[in-house]
Amino acid sequence: MGLNAFKRILERYKLIGVFENQRVLVLGGTGSLGSALIKVLLNGQYGSPKRVIVFSRDEAKQHEMQVSYLGNLNETDSISYRFAKEKLGFAIGDVRDKNSLLRVVPEADIVIYASAMKHVPACEYFPWQAIQTNIIGVNNVIEVAQRSEVKTLVGVSTDKAVLPLNVMGMTKALQEKLVIQSNLNIGSPRSVVVRYGNVIASRGSVIPLFKHQISRDMPITLTDINMTRFLLTLDDAVSIIVKAINLGLRGETFIPAAPSARMIDLIEILAMEKKIEIVEIGRRPGEKIHELLFSEEEAKRTLKVDDASYRITPALPEFENILIPKEVCQGEFSSADHTLSKEELKEFLRLRQVI
Repeated sequence: MGLNAFKRILERYKLIGVFENQRVLVLGGTGSLGSALIKVLLNGQYGSPKRVIVFSRDEAKQHEMQVSYLGNLNETDSISYRFAKEKLGFAIGDVRDKNSLLRVVPEADIVIYASAMKHVPACEYFPWQAIQTNIIGVNNVIEVAQRSEVKTLVGVSTDKAVLPLNVMGMTKALQEKLVIQSNLNIGSPRSVVVRYGNVIASRGSVIPLFKHQISRDMPITLTDINMTRFLLTLDDAVSIIVKAINLGLRGETFIPAAPSARMIDLIEILAMEKKIEIVEIGRRPGEKIHELLFSEEEAKRTLKVDDASYRITPALPEFENILIPKEVCQGEFSSADHTLSKEELKEFLRLRQVI
């Protein structure tokens, strides 16, 4: 067995137990990512947690999740059901309200900040709301975690934070800075960032919109015919979070090696040879034609973890970064440069049961 293969086995072995006997708090636990995280935590895939707390401000979604896990008789024989009965808890609150965080953060070993205002137009029209959730909210969590016994804090970011043009990206970029800098505070938990692109079929993503328009013979609205976007599944997003918790050093940012696609190719595949009208409506305020997972400047501090991920070391000089020049990445990671062919995209979507 080669050394690299042996290292991969060791890494996988470590990942298996990353949540073992840990108290895990998922802020924004009823969102698309949060729900996927809860499912993974309860099925014991990466170890059996001692306690899992879902924190969000949406009582309706919390009720749906409670019924799904705690009241679904069809699930009585599943591991998730048994774990949920023993370990799953819920707390209604808002990351903007430090008092509500004081009730839950001190009870956690691992805190995952999945709360977000993430819809680009909404953030453009209500920037102060985005600031409160994406910046002030995470700062509240950092302050409470620093006074608690939290071991690890994970900030969940987006490709739009790289050279940002819109409010959502700007607030997420500042969120990243806050999480990274917090490691320099005395008594702070180990804090890391994960950054990724569009999650296919998540709430608010483009695939459900395209499918809705196609099924009703509506014109397909595309902001720019040249647009490309990174694509990954919720499982991919969860995996990079697990990897960051398990392997991340203070202040590091973990990124998936995600493929990308031309949006026009995506539309044509989803249409399945159905004759459709595509209407180019122009880019929304702050919208880019292509996204970046790391910039040219960040590339100088970026190392490949494995075939599926990268890690960016922090820029602040207080962090001890050991970089071997020949191992760092060369140039930015743009969605324009990693596009799948039409056949590759079709297979990508088929394997993930999107088509």
